[in-house]
Amino acid sequence: MKTSPMRTLKTLLTAAATAGLLLAAHAPAQAQQVFRVSAIPDEAPTELQRKFKPLGEYLEKKIGMKVEFTPVTDYAASVEALINHKVDMVWFGGFTFVQANDRSHNQITPLVQRTEDAEFHSVFITTRKDINKLEDLKGKTFSFGSESSTSGHLMPRSFLLAAHVNPDADMKRIAFSGAHDATVAAVAGGKVDAGALNISVWDKLVAEHKVDPAVVRVFYTTPGYFDYNWSVRTDMNADLKKKISDAFLALDAKNPQDKAILDLQRTVKFIPTKAENYVAIEAAAQNAGLLKK
Repeated sequence: MKTSPMRTLKTLLTAAATAGLLLAAHAPAQAQQVFRVSAIPDEAPTELQRKFKPLGEYLEKKIGMKVEFTPVTDYAASVEALINHKVDMVWFGGFTFVQANDRSHNQITPLVQRTEDAEFHSVFITTRKDINKLEDLKGKTFSFGSESSTSGHLMPRSFLLAAHVNPDADMKRIAFSGAHDATVAAVAGGKVDAGALNISVWDKLVAEHKVDPAVVRVFYTTPGYFDYNWSVRTDMNADLKKKISDAFLALDAKNPQDKAILDLQRTVKFIPTKAENYVAIEAAAQNAGLLKK
């Protein structure tokens, strides 16, 4: 039987449309074959990669997807990467979470945090004998970490202001090292008189004998505050969101493999968190002039 040209064209168009629909149906699944993770660069890139590798392999098994770590150049880049769908999950500090949530109009969800992050601290360090309290920093040179760091800038600045020390007006010079370990190096090397960093990195550097606490000493430890968390976009698939949360919460220090992961993350366990925990961080950022109301 002879097929008309019109019927042939119709058949081809139908086939093409069907193929297009099939491709469209498979596109999201294919695009989400890789789960992309990043972190604020508060330590050296090689250290961040080392810390994440076992966790990434663990998450792959739990969520059934390939997990890749994507380093970023600075704190702001981690915020933009999550908002613009370049990555799927980010290890944020409290302040970077607040910035991301603000930039996205409340479209970022913090999933879990280390138990230590519910009561986190910053430490102020120096090599000078004449610096023993925050007020002694007047007229001195000082280093924060990154400008967007919660524990390396925002909260130290907040506690300085509470002690009536305005870093911009009362100190001889302030600098931003970019990372916590770099702040320690700047103080130890005599580039600045003092500096502030997060207590977790400080404890790690002391334990690894990378700093001598008899030479570089802590002279002030801040009160506790909420800090780091693992955050995702609020519109993430609910099932995937739950799988990720469950995976973190299931890590058990009694299991040797899990303990190795937890040790690298410098915690004993992960706990759930929520956006409301970071209201005080947001207020501190506004009071310090680091976040517009």
